[in-house]
Amino acid sequence: MRRRAGLILSALALAALLLGLPLSAPLFHYWFPELDRPLYLQDGFGELLLSHLAIVALSVGAAALLGIGAALWTSRPAGRDFRPSLETLLSIAQSFPPVAVLALTVPLIGFGATPALAALALYSLLPITHAALAGLASVPEDARETARGIGMSPRQMLWRVELPLAAPVIVAGVRTAMVINIGTAALASTVGARTLGLPIIVGLSGFNTAYVIQGALPVALLAIVVDQAFQWLGEWLTPQRHT
Repeated sequence: MRRRAGLILSALALAALLLGLPLSAPLFHYWFPELDRPLYLQDGFGELLLSHLAIVALSVGAAALLGIGAALWTSRPAGRDFRPSLETLLSIAQSFPPVAVLALTVPLIGFGATPALAALALYSLLPITHAALAGLASVPEDARETARGIGMSPRQMLWRVELPLAAPVIVAGVRTAMVINIGTAALASTVGARTLGLPIIVGLSGFNTAYVIQGALPVALLAIVVDQAFQWLGEWLTPQRHT
């Protein structure tokens, strides 16, 4: 209950910020009297937030499909020998900064949201795959033995036993990837993607601190809301909650 109340309060604070920013010109005029235009008006903050969240959700969703699929394959007897190679590849992928991935993909793909999706998906693979591997490894062996004993097939055991028991750990990995990507997605505006990074980039290039604040505040609150939402989801999926 307390977790849900915190989530609701954070979501209301984010909504109030988005509604209040277009009306905050007098406040920013007072804080930054040296600026002729202290309020970012080129794009609506609500539209930027939705575009920002869409890029993050799509990239993490793609990474989740690949990462959880790879974890399932390497946790089966047929793919178990490939787990060390998978972990090495993921560590190498994580070592590339998102800015470097953006710089490499723009000449190949062009400007816009696509290179941002590629960079963020690559950056999300490591936490999601590691969480999926850890979650599947945490499934008690006696749960598997019980499932075999009542005649479940490997497919039924995966969907009815292993994945439900591993779900809280997997959700924790997705939560980590989402929160990291919410902050990192602001960099995607450097290659033409519409995100909450636009006011930040414009503000930095024009020495306009007000714009930077107006872009950074929604990013921070969005990260808090998403973090609390996934934390609540992980607790809801915990088996002990339903017993």
